[in-house]
Amino acid sequence: MLLQGEIKDPKIGFVTITRVKLSPDMKHARIYFSVMGDEKTIRQTGHALNRARGYIRRTLAKKVQLKYIPEISFVVDDSLEYSMRIEELLNDIDNNDMEGNGPGSDTDSVVEEQEEG
Repeated sequence: MLLQGEIKDPKIGFVTITRVKLSPDMKHARIYFSVMGDEKTIRQTGHALNRARGYIRRTLAKKVQLKYIPEISFVVDDSLEYSMRIEELLNDIDNNDMEGNGPGSDTDSVVEEQEEG
């Protein structure tokens, strides 16, 4: 909610915080985020979030009671893109199997015959 309502930077678009990794001593937090848009939008959002780190830490210090407020850094979470790419590859494999182009299909035996001859 802090990102949505209190940070006024127009370069911070529709950001989703996907996870936070806190160091064992609770002095460092790595905040993973995703944002809809192209590479330029993602890069601009990352820069804007990192510029706002001081403000975010001060605001957190007012809202939570911790001995130390962790140093924070923002990291683009590309796991969604990675998952989508894996799904795309699996769909391609499945489609090739349905078309008869998978392992053991007739096209494999034609290639083997050409290599032998």
